[in-house]
Amino acid sequence: MAETSNLKKTNLSQQSTSNPALNNLLKKSKIYLDDAQIQLIKDAYTFSNASHYGQLRKSGEPYINHPLSVASILSDMKMDPASIIAAILHDVVEDTKAGKEDIEKKFGDEIAKLVDGVSKIDNIEFLSRDEAQAENFSKMMLAMSDDLRVILVKLADRLHNMRTLDCLSKDKKNRIAKETLEIYVPIALRLGMNKLRLELEEISFKTINPLRYKIIVKAVQNHKGNKRKLLDEIKEKIGARLDELGIKAKIYGREKNPYSIYKKMKKKNLSFNAVFDIYGLRVVTRKIDNCYRIFGATHNLFKPVPGKFKDYIAIPKANGYQALHTVLFGPNAIPIEVQIRTIQMDHFAESGIASHWQYKAGGHSSAQAYARDWLKKIIEMKRNTSNSLDFLENIKVDLFPDEIYVFTPKGDIKELPYRSSVIDYAYSIHSDVGNKCTAAKINGIDVPLSTMLSSGQTIEIITTPLGRPNASWLEFVVTAKARTNVKSYLKSIKAEQALDLGLRILDKSLHDYGTSFTEIPYSSIKRLLKEYNLKDEKELFIEIGLGNIVPHLAAQNIAIKKSYVKQKYHDWLSKVLGVNNQETIAIKGTEGLVLSYAKCCRPIPGDDIVGLTSSGNGFVVHRSVCHNIKKTSVKKINIEWSDEVSGEYQTQIRVYSEKQRGVLANVANVISRLSCNIENVKFDEVQNPYASFVFIIDVTSRKHLADVIKELKKLKNINKVMRTVG
Repeated sequence: MAETSNLKKTNLSQQSTSNPALNNLLKKSKIYLDDAQIQLIKDAYTFSNASHYGQLRKSGEPYINHPLSVASILSDMKMDPASIIAAILHDVVEDTKAGKEDIEKKFGDEIAKLVDGVSKIDNIEFLSRDEAQAENFSKMMLAMSDDLRVILVKLADRLHNMRTLDCLSKDKKNRIAKETLEIYVPIALRLGMNKLRLELEEISFKTINPLRYKIIVKAVQNHKGNKRKLLDEIKEKIGARLDELGIKAKIYGREKNPYSIYKKMKKKNLSFNAVFDIYGLRVVTRKIDNCYRIFGATHNLFKPVPGKFKDYIAIPKANGYQALHTVLFGPNAIPIEVQIRTIQMDHFAESGIASHWQYKAGGHSSAQAYARDWLKKIIEMKRNTSNSLDFLENIKVDLFPDEIYVFTPKGDIKELPYRSSVIDYAYSIHSDVGNKCTAAKINGIDVPLSTMLSSGQTIEIITTPLGRPNASWLEFVVTAKARTNVKSYLKSIKAEQALDLGLRILDKSLHDYGTSFTEIPYSSIKRLLKEYNLKDEKELFIEIGLGNIVPHLAAQNIAIKKSYVKQKYHDWLSKVLGVNNQETIAIKGTEGLVLSYAKCCRPIPGDDIVGLTSSGNGFVVHRSVCHNIKKTSVKKINIEWSDEVSGEYQTQIRVYSEKQRGVLANVANVISRLSCNIENVKFDEVQNPYASFVFIIDVTSRKHLADVIKELKKLKNINKVMRTVG
């Protein structure tokens, strides 16, 4: 046994002195880290190497080379020692016998938390919509919110795994590549890590579409050779003009990424030549002032393309990216895309959140500030989302923003995704502003809340204390914050409505057994809760109100014995229930999320009505004369219209008329004049010379409908008007 142990120590010692991956990491790290920090990296290697001893990757190489390579990627970014050490140790907890406690004891709490954060998210598969996988994604985002370095380690881990895909099966390679494009690439983009993002994109594209990748790469090489002279000529002209003006700057040609070429060709249905007839240049200078001077110089030298100038210096992108973008007509009218930025902006554009991480101890870079603002939104989104699947869906929306920039009435700039509506803007100000939004103005003109916004507009939101989110908003909102808040509100309102309705319906059902809810002993209620696996009475009422529990069966179950309940409990019920011993349930029309109105008979206030249970959808209101009521075996709930009924209700009328030009318009005018919305109209041709129109209209009551019919009958060429069923 002693000989085996000594042999293991000898092997480990040999590895520590001859490992090329370790030597490469130390060489990079020594450039910007001190001796004490380098020693910690060596200690981490020794610990990780011992923990992973005997483990091999699919390629056959020692497993320790993977964490060392991940650490090396982070060292290229000039990341802090804690990140590099965490990278070396990131698979220890997941794949070895060593635990978080062992790491904490040897390397401290900070590194242990980083390793733990990465370990939790190591086996995520995003392609599936399975809830467990969505939950893992949720954990990843929350781990990011605690420490941004968690996602940096994870991205470096993913990059090295992508670089070493070849030893895996085709199916697994494709799955990992698609997963990378779907989640990791957008996250890298959101964090401004352009260099890493481009490499992830290229490897993923090469893996999924190897033939297309090969063709595009070859075409790019041919294009470079053919057009190099013209590009050099353009660079020379711009450089000469800058020298004349005394502006120091470096000019680079920008090569297009194969995947970005493919996306552009696919999105805009363009040929390769059409995509590549645009030249890319990058001009890098020292000062912001120089950027604007260079912009002016290039516009004097070459004619600019109208509408193609973007100032991302004054208004940075969501990830903090800054530059001036413009498109010019070069020699032979060839378009030239020019990016102008400072050295600092250029460094940030490549590294994003990882830029200047070495200065983290004194403060935060703009990249980190933008990332943290984004993560605050994510935390709020998670709080307002009930399950991980919805959270994943909302995050994906948030990961693909094409920005627009609008102004508040005070002149502040707000950044929103493309296709954002007025409601999205309202929620971007504050959740309360969104929830209470009732009207809006764009550039001083009243607009619908569904209006899509454009850059440069000034938006004014009008709120009222009684304003509430509407379910129809979900049809046009695009931001995750707006969608999450609307869904959260609707869910809470639905629960409130179901609670009130369920309590009243259950009490009504108990009257059939000669009792009421306040007279039922708590032991019986407790037994019922246990049977339905509910935690309290409120849940019981909500489930009944939603139609998930049949009220007369629940009543039958608990109305076995009667006794008095505690006064406190009775007082609470009386407060919620209001008046006891109701023979019928009065509805106000405001229970829209738990009550629906049958389309077969379209009941309106004033009609005699009954209710039927509909599982998951609350209760469906029918007219008492509806033929479907007579057919069903479902127990009916006696309901009636409240004296305080409000809202509009759909009903259907049929209009018989002579076939004359303008009849339909005249009918529509009358309906509109009497404050009715026309939801739908259908033309039914009958025997000449008559025609029939079926209208579905919104009315407030039977009296309102009677007024409409009365006025329609007065019209010329109208023969008959009648209410019909669906």
